[in-house]
Amino acid sequence: MGLKSSLHNFKEKNKDKKWLPGFNALFTFLYMPNETTHNGTHIKAADDLKRTMNTVIIALVPCLLFGIFNAGYQHYLAQGLIESANGFLGASFWTLDNFIIGAWTVLPLVAVSYGVGLAVEFVFAIIKGHEVEEGYLVTGMLVPLIVPVDIPLWMLSVAVIFGVVIGKEVFGGTGMNILNPALTIRAFLFFAYPTWMSGDKVWVHGATEMAGTPDAISGETILGYYAKAGQDLTIAGANGASDVVTTYGARVADLYSLSDMFWGIIPGSVGETSKFLIIIGALFLIFTKIGSWRIIASTLVGALAMGLIFNGVVEAGWISDSSKFYGLMSVPFWQHLIIGSILFGAVYMATDPVTASQTNKGKWIYGFLIGFISIMIRVFNPAYPEGVFLAILLMNVFAPTIDHYVIQGNVKRRMKRLKVKTA
Repeated sequence: MGLKSSLHNFKEKNKDKKWLPGFNALFTFLYMPNETTHNGTHIKAADDLKRTMNTVIIALVPCLLFGIFNAGYQHYLAQGLIESANGFLGASFWTLDNFIIGAWTVLPLVAVSYGVGLAVEFVFAIIKGHEVEEGYLVTGMLVPLIVPVDIPLWMLSVAVIFGVVIGKEVFGGTGMNILNPALTIRAFLFFAYPTWMSGDKVWVHGATEMAGTPDAISGETILGYYAKAGQDLTIAGANGASDVVTTYGARVADLYSLSDMFWGIIPGSVGETSKFLIIIGALFLIFTKIGSWRIIASTLVGALAMGLIFNGVVEAGWISDSSKFYGLMSVPFWQHLIIGSILFGAVYMATDPVTASQTNKGKWIYGFLIGFISIMIRVFNPAYPEGVFLAILLMNVFAPTIDHYVIQGNVKRRMKRLKVKTA
């Protein structure tokens, strides 16, 4: 008797046990169940929930692997132990040392995210007596990719419990939630522990521990530099040289090239930096018809439109370079797509089929407003110069309303055509 048969027999003997949903989840994860449907008409399709979730995870794995190497690379680069990689294939980036330190810091985030989140799912399944749903498979992968690399594990655990319970289970579980669970988790971290979600120390491994010591390092993101573009920055001279006084805006140009921003060799959340790999993932999701190209495209159009408006304000001279908003307003509109997490959010977050708009016209409106509001928050909130997760959560709330008015508009147009035909 094989293992599958033994597990199936064990399941049949314990049908009345309350813990059976937990066992079923493990059983169906390993094997296709023996149950088959009988009578009536049934649709046969390969794209069930589990396969859909696994497809998204496959699209996220390259971002995870790159994030592991980048975590190690940023750690050693900030300490001056390695030279800049100078490109995606730079010799100092894809090293075993970078992978080891990156894996040491990133993989625990993945383990805690999945361990705590699935534990909550199992508890709710057993209490409510339903099967464990696979919806958390993607959320569990997304969460470690959208947080700083050194976020304390206990904070992540608390946030995951909050996100799964409040963001999903109270609404009825997978398919019933109105907010993206991964972004609910990030929002909880941002408002409950703001010092661990922003600033110049949380994005590079070890920077927080070294703060206040002679070996202190900075891990400021590009958005952080642009938000303080007009402020003076003093750089300590090396080998007895005098200090150099410059501005944050000038410094970011010295540190990071457009190539670095595109390939992702910059500080930031674990999986959000490589725009190249995010684009590859987007093409994969669109090809497999998992992600909506309408939402992705409209989100990027909305971001470009808002960026173009801000550029126009700067060029018209309506804002001076002494304003705290000048730095991000003056960023070329197209460059907003390769800094921050707007591209990651557009591809992996905004396209969540449960919380996004369902109508085709609604998807265009929904995505455009996400991009538009994201850049608006990015510019007008210099204390935390990123607004993608807030914009997506806001539009999650309004997605049903958008679909309602789109459908009502279609109904009215059809009624008018019917009146014309019957007149």
